[in-house]
Amino acid sequence: MRIAVILASTLWLSHAGAQSPTAGARLYEEHCAVCHGAHGHDGFAADIAVARIPRAPDDASLFKLIKNGFEGTDMPPAFGATDDEIHGIIVHVRGLGRAARERAPGNRARGEQVYRTKGNCGLCHMVTGQGGRQGPDLSEIGARRSAVKLREALLDPEAAVPPGYLLVNVKTKAGGSVTGIRLNEDSFSIQVRDLNDGIHSIWKSDIAEINKDWGKSTMPGYRTLLSPAEIDDLVAFLAALRGGL
Repeated sequence: MRIAVILASTLWLSHAGAQSPTAGARLYEEHCAVCHGAHGHDGFAADIAVARIPRAPDDASLFKLIKNGFEGTDMPPAFGATDDEIHGIIVHVRGLGRAARERAPGNRARGEQVYRTKGNCGLCHMVTGQGGRQGPDLSEIGARRSAVKLREALLDPEAAVPPGYLLVNVKTKAGGSVTGIRLNEDSFSIQVRDLNDGIHSIWKSDIAEINKDWGKSTMPGYRTLLSPAEIDDLVAFLAALRGGL
């Protein structure tokens, strides 16, 4: 009887320990911080230091997201973690969402004007169905990137080029040339969206040369194009874009 009680107590302590903030913090630091950042809002992946994570508003959905990953994004399935370990990570992530954060300076209304005029952001980016397609859709960017990362992207676009936006230049044997974002590529063909939003599908048998500019971006850096106040305003506007959430 005593052995059974000791065993049950040990199992309970193990279960509780796996879900403790300390255990969850350690697991988060080892496996999650590389993408989401140490504080949940300072990495290149989605900002999860929020009161309500759009794709995981409750613990059940967050558990499923961590365990199975999110298809079509950089979020992989769990790293072989047990259910208890995942619950520990959830405890830590929810704590990140409750932590106090400095409010981003800037004025949203003025930032929207900068976005639509001087910044000319809609030429390449789309918000709620309006704009270009050269860059990522920004309709929910405030839910996916922190103000820190938004500012970084504006000042130094090549610091973290989003996956799926590889800049290529394709030269054909007939003397043609296409520069733009690679949409798809296989052993036989490549599809490119050019800088005027046109789409080209080219057989590799017709190609003389393909140049792939890894880490390069068609987006201009706004460090010299906008004033510090305009950068603050634009960041405030982008941070508020949460797809109606």
